Amino acid sequence: MFSRRKFIGQSALGSAAAFLGGVSLNSCNDANGREITKEINTLPVVISTWDFGAKANEVAWGVLGSGGNALDAVEEGVKLIEADEENQSVGIGGLPDRDGRVALDACIMDSEGNAGSVCALEHILHPISVARAVMEKTPHVMLVGEGALEFAVAQGFQKQNLLTEKAKVKWEEWKVEAKYQPIINVELHDTIGMLAVDQQGNISGACTTSGLAFKMRGRVGDSPIIGAGLYVDNEVGGAAATGLGEIVLKSLGSFLIVELMRMGQSPQEACEEAVSRIVEKNKNYKDFQVGFIAVNKSGETGAFSVQKGFNYAVKTTKQNVVLDANSIV
Repeated sequence: MFSRRKFIGQSALGSAAAFLGGVSLNSCNDANGREITKEINTLPVVISTWDFGAKANEVAWGVLGSGGNALDAVEEGVKLIEADEENQSVGIGGLPDRDGRVALDACIMDSEGNAGSVCALEHILHPISVARAVMEKTPHVMLVGEGALEFAVAQGFQKQNLLTEKAKVKWEEWKVEAKYQPIINVELHDTIGMLAVDQQGNISGACTTSGLAFKMRGRVGDSPIIGAGLYVDNEVGGAAATGLGEIVLKSLGSFLIVELMRMGQSPQEACEEAVSRIVEKNKNYKDFQVGFIAVNKSGETGAFSVQKGFNYAVKTTKQNVVLDANSIV
């Protein structure tokens, strides 16, 4: 039987070895009391989910490197992936629902605790920008469906067809059996989540997705839900999730990770704790994937997942690198 306490103890040494690409050093002890030295990232820092996050990090860095703020950086970074027709899990080109509709979800949070979100938004290329408009131009946090579309058009966003020919072919193939069975680390590349700490030490985050392929119309996962797919507290840090949204929704993993960091855990330790709680409460944990990324106020990063195969990208002043996250399975 899986034991969270046993796992956390065994993984403490691995936690300390998480990627830290900066130049300042501090020391801590591992689970056996041995002193280890860790590098803490110099600011700014960007971390994002999956290997395609590396090119999004470069765009975000273009904002941060010129002294820009974290909010602009994360919006511009994930917009690159939203506009990539070859990425079939985010934005245009995303695989549709079972009715052939591409319905997008996104949320954004700034360093002041403000948040905006859109769910089941059709026909708009950049749902992350609509989410930011919800945050900045309405008294609300979330708009959904037709209401979100009406708002987007009123704000000047242009309607367009998001179903590419490549995605349509896959949908036509799926309709032959109309069977839905998630494939770990293939179909569940369903999100880009991005967190940034700018030169002033302020943190913002963004999360955007086309959701699970061939989902029921109206299905919404964790990605646009504040506290589930994304959470930021400028006093502490931020976290973002990827994987099977239904599982993340029931755990509020991103909020949990930030609270664990508030209580003194490192980003790596907090990600491991969040995943271990999911595993303890789901006997079928070997059948799905969930992964988390996190960053704290100092620029220290962490990531962890249920299954092997989750990777993430970190951009610092020294490099932009894709790393394989450690996992329970």
